[in-house]
Amino acid sequence: MNSTEISAVTAANAELYAAFEAGDIDRMSVVWDPDDDVVCVHPGWPPVSGRGRVLRSWSVIMANTVYIQFFLTGIVARVEGDVAVVTCEENILTGVADDAGGLAESARACATNVFRRRGSEWRLWVHHASPVIAPSGPSFS
Repeated sequence: MNSTEISAVTAANAELYAAFEAGDIDRMSVVWDPDDDVVCVHPGWPPVSGRGRVLRSWSVIMANTVYIQFFLTGIVARVEGDVAVVTCEENILTGVADDAGGLAESARACATNVFRRRGSEWRLWVHHASPVIAPSGPSFS
């Protein structure tokens, strides 16, 4: 596997989270593939399809998020031709607005991000994040 391609895909993946942390919808727009067949599944949401709807969903979330920071762990990237898949664990620190000025909460989600190569760039095609509600993963050994 080409380490240059893996580095480029993991950088594109990191930009998804950086755009969200910054609350920057213009930056988020650049992350997503320009075609209309994109799909996004936010934790606990049904699938959102279509570029306009996906970007609106991010706008709504950003407008209602006081603070958010991601600590990504378990990042695994695979590239097959013009498609790449990145899986990761999202360890999330977020602020919740309250009368006292905000409280920090934490959450965990597992994400699968599918990218398509567009020229020399990788653009997000599918984002699917699911909340982790179990204290630790099941043991299958």
